[in-house]
Amino acid sequence: MRDVNIWSEEFGSPSGTPILLIMGSMSQGILWPDAFVDRLVDGGRRVIRYDHRDTGRSDTVDFATTPYTWHDIKNDVYRVLDTHGVDSAHLVCHSAGGLLGQFIAVERPDRVRSLTVIGSSPLGGGEGQVLMRALLGQPQPEGSLPEPSPEFVDFYRTLLATAPPETRQARIDTMVAEQRVLHGTELPFDEHAARALQERIHDRARDLSATANHRLAAAAEPNFEPVGVLHRVQAPTLVIEGSQEPVKRGHGAIIAEHIPDARLTVIAGMGHTLPPQVHEELATAILTHTAA
Repeated sequence: MRDVNIWSEEFGSPSGTPILLIMGSMSQGILWPDAFVDRLVDGGRRVIRYDHRDTGRSDTVDFATTPYTWHDIKNDVYRVLDTHGVDSAHLVCHSAGGLLGQFIAVERPDRVRSLTVIGSSPLGGGEGQVLMRALLGQPQPEGSLPEPSPEFVDFYRTLLATAPPETRQARIDTMVAEQRVLHGTELPFDEHAARALQERIHDRARDLSATANHRLAAAAEPNFEPVGVLHRVQAPTLVIEGSQEPVKRGHGAIIAEHIPDARLTVIAGMGHTLPPQVHEELATAILTHTAA
C-alpha cells in the first residue's frame, strides 16, 4: 500500500540521547504528557513522539480500499526513526505500543538501544483473545494471561452495547469516562485535566472514527504477534506496571520472566494512564535505564 504521512515531533537537543515514545493502539502521541516529556528532556534526552496512522494528525486511511496490517503499523516506527535521522533509539512503549517495541527488539535489535514497556502484554501472549473472552463472559483456558479487572470489563461491555455518541460533548464525555476507568481507583482523578486532554485529542484528530481501523488491522492479521520469541530480545529491558493496572494486570511480570535479564518495576497507585502523580518516578526509572 502507499505510504501514509505520519505526524511526529521532537524535543530536546539533537545531540541528546534519543528516546522514541510509542503509544498504544488507537492512541495519539500526545497521550505522552508534556510534563513527562519535559522531565526526560531535562535529563538530557532527545525525545520523539508521534501519532500512529489513523490517529491524531497522521493520515487516515480508507481501510476498505487500502487495508493494512499491524506489520504496517510496526514498520511506521522505522519510518519515524528514519525521518528523524535516528539509526537506533531507546524505545519507551505503552500498552499495545509495548507489543510493537518487543517485536522490533526481536526483528531489528540493531535499532534498539534499550526497551521500556509500560502497562503492556507479552508478545505472542494472546492478549486480544483474553480480552474478547472476558467481554463475552467466557472462561479463560488454563495458561491464559490474567484477564482485565471487573470494572474494566463492565465498562466496555456497556460501551460496546451503546450507540456511538453523536455530538462533540457526548463523545468527550465518553472519552473522559473511559480515562477514569483506565486511571484506576487509588490516585485522585483530575476530571478537569482529563476533560482538557480529551478535548485536545478530539479536536486535533483528522477523523476520530478512523482509530477503529486498528481493530480491523488486528482482525485481518490475528497472528501478527510471533510466539515464543521473547528470549531473543537482546536490548536491556525495563518493564513497568502500575499496582492498579486494570487492563493488563500481572502481564508485566510475565514479560520480565521471558526476556533475559529484564527488570520489573511496579509503580504504586498507577493504573493504565500516566497521571502527574507518577511522572517523577516514571521519568527517573526511564532516565536511569537509558543512561548507558
